Formats: sequence, structure tokens, C-alpha cells
Amino acid sequence: MPVVLVLFLLWQPGRSALRRIGLDLARPGRDVAAGFGLAALIGVPGLGLYFAGRALGITVDVVPTALDSYWWTVPVLLLVALRAALQEEVIVVGYLFTRLRELGWGHGRLGAWSIILSAAVLRGSYHLYQGYGPFLGNVAMGVVFGWCYVRFGRTAPLVVAHLILDVVSFVGYPVALALLPGLFG
Repeated sequence: MPVVLVLFLLWQPGRSALRRIGLDLARPGRDVAAGFGLAALIGVPGLGLYFAGRALGITVDVVPTALDSYWWTVPVLLLVALRAALQEEVIVVGYLFTRLRELGWGHGRLGAWSIILSAAVLRGSYHLYQGYGPFLGNVAMGVVFGWCYVRFGRTAPLVVAHLILDVVSFVGYPVALALLPGLFG
């Protein structure tokens, strides 16, 4: 529902809100390919940050979901990942960047970096419950995603990347833990 509200708030006569934030289907192949690339760019160092944070005791221990509890566990986790990807990228990137530019941010010496850095710290802040490692990882992800949005004007690759990262976290982590318990123990 928050995404629908944001699309309503971004609506203008004769102008698609989806197109305005780059969430239309104008270039699905390129958006999906870019999303996979961004997921790899963020995910691989993210694993390193997680392991470093656990070793230093500054990151919470991730308790995986039991995937075999109910037949619908995996589909629900996939839907939760999609919801999180859409909400975070449409609201924190598409909406916030658009509105801050309309308010005059992004001009002057710092230019777009004032928006990128503010949104990145916001993104990191609402992940602080996971510990300092994930906070830093999400700030870094926010900088990369923000730069990509400013450069290309598309949230679709960001949604794809975020979806992949969350699917790997929600579903892939329990599978990896079962297959390689010593790596995560």
C-alpha cells in the first residue's frame, strides 16, 4: 500500500509516475541484467561485512527461517522480499530523490551527493537493529543505489537487485547454513 500511495503522490497529468521513477517496463532486459550486476556488487562485499561484523561481535547473529515448516514458507518469504524491495527502492530512492530535487536539494557544491548521502544514511539507520556491520553495508548500498539512480534515473534495476539480495538472505542463507554449517557457525 505505501508504494501505491507514493505513485499517487508522484502522479502528474499526462505523466506516468512509474515512468517518472524508472519503474516502467521500457527496458526490462537491461534492468534485470543491471539488477543482477548490482546484486553481485553489493552482495559479495556484504557477506564479507557480515562475517567481519560477527567476528568483531558488532553484528547480530542471523537466525534463519525453517524453510520446511509449512508448504507456503518459501512463497511467503519471496513475497516479503518483493515487498521490501519495492517499498525501499520506490520510497527511499524514487520518491525521496524526486521530492528532494523538487525542493531544491541537489544543487550547489555538493550537488546530488547531498541527496545520495542523506538517503544512504536513512537506509542504514532503519537497518541498525541488525548491528553496525549491516548499518555500514546498507549505507554503502544506499550510496551505490543512489548514484545509479541519479546517473540512470531508473529504480527498476534497484528493485531487482534488492529482491535478489533479500531472496538470497531469506531463502539462500538457510540452505547454505544446512549445507555448510561450519562456515556460518
